[in-house]
Amino acid sequence: MLCYLPREIALHVSRGVRWDSDHVVTLTDDLQAIAQEIVWGGHTRRVRIGLDYFDASINRVAAWVIGARNMRKALLLALVAPIARLRQLEAEGDYTSRLALMEDAKRTARRRRLGLLLRPPRRAVGRRVALGNQGLRAHGAREAQLNSHPDPTP
Repeated sequence: MLCYLPREIALHVSRGVRWDSDHVVTLTDDLQAIAQEIVWGGHTRRVRIGLDYFDASINRVAAWVIGARNMRKALLLALVAPIARLRQLEAEGDYTSRLALMEDAKRTARRRRLGLLLRPPRRAVGRRVALGNQGLRAHGAREAQLNSHPDPTP
């Protein structure tokens, strides 16, 4: 539709399982394909994404958070993919290498994110006593900055 519409498009992303529930967006190949079309086509400013988060069997706030995180993960995976190399392999007809590179890009992105999440916290056991109140606040702010994760929202 983006080829034919001069302006924006509203996209309703859902996971249709049954007619009355289970619409929480999960990180599936379909969701990743949608994110890839948006990002790789350069349409991030033209697509408004709306998520369906109703599921009668779970907490609605949790459903909303899970769905939003999955959509963001799909967009992030599309953003960090080596698109220039993928396009080159496709033009050359090397679909095997393209598939291998796609899978490797997914694994690398997940590993980087897990590495940030599983990184052990920094410890400054002996220094805290000598820092005093001013130094302790500065040290705490510096430690919080080191342990914070950047927002991957495009």
